[in-house]
Amino acid sequence: MAASKTPKTPKNGKGRKAKSNRPKPNPFLTVGSRLRAYFLAGVLVTAPISITLYLAYLLFRAVDETVRAMLPPWANPEAYLPETWGSIGIPGIGLIVLLVGLTIIGWLTAGFIGRLFLRVSEGVLARIPAVRSLYGAVKQILETVLANQSSAFREVVLVEYPRRGMWVIGFITGTTEGEVQNLTEDTLINIFVPTTPNPTSGFLIFLPKADITVLDMSVEEGIKMVVSAGIVTPPDERSKAEKAKPAIAARSRDQEDQIETAAIEAAKHDRPPKRKAG
Repeated sequence: MAASKTPKTPKNGKGRKAKSNRPKPNPFLTVGSRLRAYFLAGVLVTAPISITLYLAYLLFRAVDETVRAMLPPWANPEAYLPETWGSIGIPGIGLIVLLVGLTIIGWLTAGFIGRLFLRVSEGVLARIPAVRSLYGAVKQILETVLANQSSAFREVVLVEYPRRGMWVIGFITGTTEGEVQNLTEDTLINIFVPTTPNPTSGFLIFLPKADITVLDMSVEEGIKMVVSAGIVTPPDERSKAEKAKPAIAARSRDQEDQIETAAIEAAKHDRPPKRKAG
């Protein structure tokens, strides 16, 4: 058998190998791009941690200094320390005193005398016109948020608001009760719609249960998406079959035209008849 021939390298007219037309990479540009990418990665890693630790430090320091300034000399543990330690000060004394004091107050309130004192103090606050509304609202919010059985802010939902075709993220705060629910035949749900980038403000809407789409994302992921104005988007962890089939069907243009035509016809029937001239 004849041996297979190795293909020859194409040559130019001078007998040299043909040069490639690809531009040579710039080593300085590559190094600069890598350094820039490393710098941005370092900022993205350290900035959230640094800001979180700094805010925690400010909160810790504010509580510590406030409680320490309110303590009388005989109740301040630093007064019983040696002069060297007392002049330097021990960080965290105020926070420890606050935690111990709240625990003692809760223990005393659980007894008969504590419940009697709480009942009397609430009765006094209930007789003050301006204070009773504020006290009742604050107490109800704290009991709802701190209760273990509470379902407030446990689910993230998608609702069509403020008009058809526009969607917002909301949080379920409970089932509608009282007069608002009794006025309608639908089962209404309380939805809190936060504002961007401050999720502590927003507005409350009451929606029928059929108009609410519950999302799989957690409350923390939903708040991050609201605060970042959609920049931080949680990944869709649903299965491929669920992703391929949208849960919300889009309306066609014909349906939009039919709704608009029906609204115009209804408005014509509601108008009073025109008076004849003369």
